[in-house]
Amino acid sequence: MELDIELLKWQQSVWNDSTRFKVVAAGRRTGKSRLAAYMLIVNALQTEKGHVWYIANTQGQARDVMWSTLLEIAHPVIESSHINNLQIKLINGTKISLKGADRPETMRGVSLKFVVLDEYGSMKSEVWETIIRPALADQKGSALFIGTPFGRNHFYDLYNYANSDKDEEFKAWHYSSFDNELLDPKEIEAARKSMSSFAFRQEFMASFEAASGGIFKEEWIKFDRDEPKDGRYFIAVDLAGFADVVHANTARKKRLDQTAIAVVKVDQNKWWVKSIEHGRWGTKETAQKIFQAVSDYEPICVGIEKGSLKNAVLPYISDLMRKYNRYFRIDDVTHGNKKKIDRITWALQGRLEHGRLYLNKGSWNMEFLDQLLQFPNPQVHDDLVDALSYIDQIQIPEYMQHDEEEEFEPLDIVAGY
Repeated sequence: MELDIELLKWQQSVWNDSTRFKVVAAGRRTGKSRLAAYMLIVNALQTEKGHVWYIANTQGQARDVMWSTLLEIAHPVIESSHINNLQIKLINGTKISLKGADRPETMRGVSLKFVVLDEYGSMKSEVWETIIRPALADQKGSALFIGTPFGRNHFYDLYNYANSDKDEEFKAWHYSSFDNELLDPKEIEAARKSMSSFAFRQEFMASFEAASGGIFKEEWIKFDRDEPKDGRYFIAVDLAGFADVVHANTARKKRLDQTAIAVVKVDQNKWWVKSIEHGRWGTKETAQKIFQAVSDYEPICVGIEKGSLKNAVLPYISDLMRKYNRYFRIDDVTHGNKKKIDRITWALQGRLEHGRLYLNKGSWNMEFLDQLLQFPNPQVHDDLVDALSYIDQIQIPEYMQHDEEEEFEPLDIVAGY
């Protein structure tokens, strides 16, 4: 029997890919459930043994979303169907079952050939990790994860993992509602006008974000590739813990803070953010990166947050200073008895809103803007934003306005500052 399968362009890209585990983040009315139905039927027809499952958050949701669609599409190849147990038997004997992730006890002890996890972000991650993934092992089965993003949860983690090229068995796709060519763009734009920008980005643009306080607005962001002629460089460092780099497991590493090194050229009217290097580094490597930034940009001073982390990295920086005979000023930066939200807002909001802060184009832009536009949010890191805000504490005007006629006396005859 021939099935009438008609795919949208984006659906064809996912359909034709041979990757074992596919992760699709897509906006509302994109057509992801329709794609899932086609893949369930075709995989079931190609299966001689093993089960094919569709899993939603609850069995009721599975019935509402998928039951009638399967009956419609698979009608030529259905031998029997049973609404009571939500099971369809095809002409080759393979059964397609609809399951609810809220009843994990009903999903153990089977051999799976193919499975769809719909709105995976609404399920407990243990459903995949402890039940479904082991059930795919003996058949070397495959899986399709689909859903509209809902904040920064395990679906977000899985999407990033699949998008990182770390595992050849995983691949990720991202589509907005605009990628459904059958959906009228005017209808999407009409929805934009009646929804909050956050809700629209999440539901229609499939943006992985959580609701923020709206302290920083996207229209305030300005870029400038050209380095200003005037001004001097300053560097501020927001340190993260060091020991966890070695001891943390993979799942924890991606949730750990990162060290961020902000390099900013400051003049009387604006900040030009050259770069913000960031990552999880050990103590020695962190010191090397700070020292290299100083060598590259010769800042007036370097600001590092006062505390135990600074005390840990400072001996390594001192060793590098002596080794290369290059000394530079290190100032303490502090919270100043202010809440982080207030401190960062005070340092950055006015400059951004009034066009006095420009970003150089670089690979760090996406991470920085992601943190900035969602600040403050407990689900999202703010390390790069925090490092940039520290520049406010060290960009002291008198550093840049030295009167050549005044007699200069270095405070430290060796270091020369």
